[in-house]
Amino acid sequence: MTSLLWTLIAIQIVMGVFDTFYHHELTERLAWRPSQRYELKLHSVRNVMYALLFLILGWLEVHGIFAMLVIAVLVAEIIITLMDFVEEDMSRKLPASERINHTLLAINYGAILVLLLPVLIEWAMQSTGVKSAYAGWLSMTAAAASVGAALCGLRDFAAARRLGRMNAAPATGLVEKMPARQTVLVTGATGFIGSRLVASLTASGHQVIALVRNPAKAELAPPITLITSLDQIPTDARIDTIVNLAGEPIGNGLWTEAKRREILDSRIQMTGDVVDLIGRLERKPTVLVSGSAIGWYGLWQDQVLTESAKSHACFSHELCDAWENAARPAAEYGVRVAHLRIGLVIGTDGGFITRMLTPFEFGLGGPLGSGKQWMSWIERDDLVRLIAHVIASNDIAGPINATAPIPVTNLKFTEELSRRLHRPAVFRIPAGLLRRVGGDLANELLLGGQRVLPNKALSNGFKFRHETLRSAFEAIL
Repeated sequence: MTSLLWTLIAIQIVMGVFDTFYHHELTERLAWRPSQRYELKLHSVRNVMYALLFLILGWLEVHGIFAMLVIAVLVAEIIITLMDFVEEDMSRKLPASERINHTLLAINYGAILVLLLPVLIEWAMQSTGVKSAYAGWLSMTAAAASVGAALCGLRDFAAARRLGRMNAAPATGLVEKMPARQTVLVTGATGFIGSRLVASLTASGHQVIALVRNPAKAELAPPITLITSLDQIPTDARIDTIVNLAGEPIGNGLWTEAKRREILDSRIQMTGDVVDLIGRLERKPTVLVSGSAIGWYGLWQDQVLTESAKSHACFSHELCDAWENAARPAAEYGVRVAHLRIGLVIGTDGGFITRMLTPFEFGLGGPLGSGKQWMSWIERDDLVRLIAHVIASNDIAGPINATAPIPVTNLKFTEELSRRLHRPAVFRIPAGLLRRVGGDLANELLLGGQRVLPNKALSNGFKFRHETLRSAFEAIL
């Protein structure tokens, strides 16, 4: 085979490795998404085929029927890739970088076939046989690629089997305490929390109006009503409850001045628009459940924090305080306003834990800094149930801590996660490095921590299904 062909194969290997580790493992986390089980099966079969092709073409020259079998494997790979394209479009939204990478892979693979097929056809015309074709470092590279593809195939196969055991809990019954059929407006309806809330509401027979940015990309279907602006809601519309969860994610980038403004403006502007909507509605909703976070308290080290605790100044407090202040004017219209001070939400479909699963699964996890900082967490379905409880409880207003009753230190959290994944957790990340790289984001979100207790929820009769971290991990993992 020519040096040009081997160059194209090398390019294909590099792009494939990037796609596997950057997209499939790090950003898309396919191994932890039950919806991608079939896609992982396709990846597993295709990787085994790649392993076979690298091993054969790197070390052997095959003639006759053996060459025909190699051609058949190439055809099968094309069919599997086309099936994979269809499955991806049906089951998930691919990021732009992954679509571009797939396009480049397809183009390069086409060029490889143009050069490789004539060689294989020529070999197929000869008498059946096999002879050595050792090519020095090229053969060694092909062997390494074969081993890597085989390992990736085994990884995808094992992940697909695990996903088969990870049956997602049904959304029905999470909002059972809510009054009879209501019309609920949800902002942030496509987010990690909002999507589960919407699914639970519709499963229980409630009418949902979902505010989304792009209806074509929103994975929400009738009977959910999709709107792109609150101005689309007429003044005579009946809305019983509003749940306001919209806001720019706070943990997906460094807190530059521009990022801080975006985080603040997205919450304040949306909450202000919600209050304006309430003002013009002829029939006012009964309750506004508006998002906030335990960052409102600031950094207190080991001190136990309930809803009556004071705050320490920092960006997290500034953000949450402004968010809550933007929602308070709704009370002037006779609307009960509840501020959910949400902790670290646990689930495999999103949230902070999704960034930990892959490194921990590969044995690269560990505590952050000293590991003594507190992590006040809540399992996602418990949060949805708590939102329903707040809606149904006429005497709950003001701030309410949305956290499980038993917070844990970061050290305990990493130990419990590694125990559940049967992996070590020894790679401690120094606090100085985190602060140097992440600045205030690292100092407040990763190293600060709050020890928050849900006193108001407990005193109002709310029962957590997952009071302990072990219980939550067993449910979602």
